[in-house]
Amino acid sequence: MKKTVFRLCFLAFLGLSVSCTNDTIESERVEEVQNFNQELLTTNQINDAIKNSLQQSGRFYWKDASLQMLWSASQHGQNIITIGYGNSENDFEKSVASKSSEIEKQLLKIITDNESNPSEKQLIYSDPKLNIIDVVVKDQKTLYALRKNKNIRYIEPGDYRFFQFEAENGMMKSSSSGSSGCGFDAETLSATDYTSITPNAKVPWSFYKHNIPNAWSKSTGSGITIGVIDSGVSPNQSLLGSNFNNGDSNGRSVQKYGTYVDSIWPWSTSTDGPNDQCGHGTSMTATATAPRNNKGLPVGVAYNANLISYRAAANVVLEGYHEQKGVQNAFVGLGNNSAVKIISMSMGHIFSVGRIEDGVRYANNRGKLIFCAGGTSTSFTNFVGVIFPAWMSETVAVTGIKEGSGYNKCSNCHSGNEIDFTVVMERSASGNTAPVLSYYENQSDYVGGSSVATATTAGIAALVWSKNPSWNKDQVLNKMKQSSSLYPNKSSEYGYGNVNASLAVQ
Repeated sequence: MKKTVFRLCFLAFLGLSVSCTNDTIESERVEEVQNFNQELLTTNQINDAIKNSLQQSGRFYWKDASLQMLWSASQHGQNIITIGYGNSENDFEKSVASKSSEIEKQLLKIITDNESNPSEKQLIYSDPKLNIIDVVVKDQKTLYALRKNKNIRYIEPGDYRFFQFEAENGMMKSSSSGSSGCGFDAETLSATDYTSITPNAKVPWSFYKHNIPNAWSKSTGSGITIGVIDSGVSPNQSLLGSNFNNGDSNGRSVQKYGTYVDSIWPWSTSTDGPNDQCGHGTSMTATATAPRNNKGLPVGVAYNANLISYRAAANVVLEGYHEQKGVQNAFVGLGNNSAVKIISMSMGHIFSVGRIEDGVRYANNRGKLIFCAGGTSTSFTNFVGVIFPAWMSETVAVTGIKEGSGYNKCSNCHSGNEIDFTVVMERSASGNTAPVLSYYENQSDYVGGSSVATATTAGIAALVWSKNPSWNKDQVLNKMKQSSSLYPNKSSEYGYGNVNASLAVQ
């Protein structure tokens, strides 16, 4: 990654004492900044630096960016800065941190002391569960002072929109929203892509590649709750709503929440509800939990599992302040729900987002088994390996492969060392993907990529956990690994391969 080189000189610091129980925390004030490089980098320059880092190492973290780049990115994103703080890297939960309030006050004082023209609304948001604040910062010297503070875990631009700027700079043909998995189409299923079973449901061809129908004789997911973080659930598909208990699916519940705020203003707090306005979330919840219905429509993997859906973002590309905050809040909400065993998220970003990372770790610490999509590419991200947060050690990364012998990733799927499992979801002859409920009543559709692979694997996990309700997440995950085609070896591209669901519920 090309790094902007700058020299810092003539800096004076004023130590400000803040009492924190028996300790004293340093506060920094930068008096002179005339030699900071305050030339505003363009969004094209910033994006090139991000892509260069991804091409070289497969990762990009804002902590590795120069001060000039961090400041420029925040300038292009409404001057919003997200700060993760704490006494150590793992000190991200307020409930277990002893000095959260004191540190937060000290950080806000650093901002006030160093801003030439402080914003009237300096503090946008203070998270009630995590050590995170969102603030308005305009001066580069403020970022410098914050970066030097020992209680900072990360500082990131809170509203920098990589894909939007790629589109504006002519590097891709369409906006991120138009290229991010949304669609409301319905399609008539080919008769070769499903098998009809009682009472009148269609089993997707892909389920047979993982012996899911055979597993149903021992487990259907009863008693297990799957949380899906996505774009919500369609209000026009009753099989994921009022008719969730239909056919051979019974005694289960569906709950729908919304954490996404559809506003350009960072201080807006009203969500736009739980209803899917993209289509992607409907497909994912259907793949995992659609009922074994009597309407002639596709069934889900865990057709007797409970469902909790979160509309956390507008689409699958997690950029922008409200989408990233919405996903973080969804992870926290599901983490705090004792009924939830499994979380499935078929969304992500090409680089790390600190607040989402904190949310994932929060849910993981509460025993949730978290599945994330390894990445489904388009022309402008095909150089990226496994995406965030699937690359995190706290998540289980899944990708899709083509039908046939051996392992060949689907046309747009990502692979890499972080992948744990694969799902067969693309036909070798027709190129058709997995049948699924449509956004609209009494209609079906096809869905592909690592997205459907992730939701399918989450459903298999529910089958395993339902069969073994006393197990913890590690036992469930180990059973899935042991029941996979490549176990005990792990491929550098495809993990443990395809899970045999029937073997996993033995």
